Amino acid sequence: MMEFNVKKIVRDAGAAISRVVQLTEEKLGTSEKTELDAHFENLWERADSTKTWTEKIVRNAEAVLIPNPGNRIEDFIYEKIEKKKPTRLSNLEYLGLDMIEAGNEFGPGTSYGSTLIKVGQCEQKLGQTERDFIGSAGMCFTQPLQKFLDGEMKTIMKEKNLLATKR
Repeated sequence: MMEFNVKKIVRDAGAAISRVVQLTEEKLGTSEKTELDAHFENLWERADSTKTWTEKIVRNAEAVLIPNPGNRIEDFIYEKIEKKKPTRLSNLEYLGLDMIEAGNEFGPGTSYGSTLIKVGQCEQKLGQTERDFIGSAGMCFTQPLQKFLDGEMKTIMKEKNLLATKR
């Protein structure tokens, strides 16, 4: 058994040295790099482009959905420690609460007060709708793209790097 392990180590070391020599000769220009066929090169470039653009789209979509970078970082941390994200009121909901509070202070019987209360309730509904949209956009758009990047694209890049090392 020991003899087999030594032979395997020697064989692997020989292959590694051979790769290092080949890479060095390619860099110095004394040998040619093994060329891939055009179709494979095209696939290689498309994979790189797909990864780059998908990462950019996910980043930008998250920035649009959650414009506050502090909130994005907080959500990221909660996601990584697998805890429930805190429920935040949207700006529209805060505005609605303030309008309702002001309307109640002026008095629901006054035209200004009743208008503030009605508009405040509409602002709260708009804010809730906005929060629902952000949640569904994350679940139906950004999360699947991120899952693609973390799963399939990671595998593609790993295989690509392995192939580049082997050739």
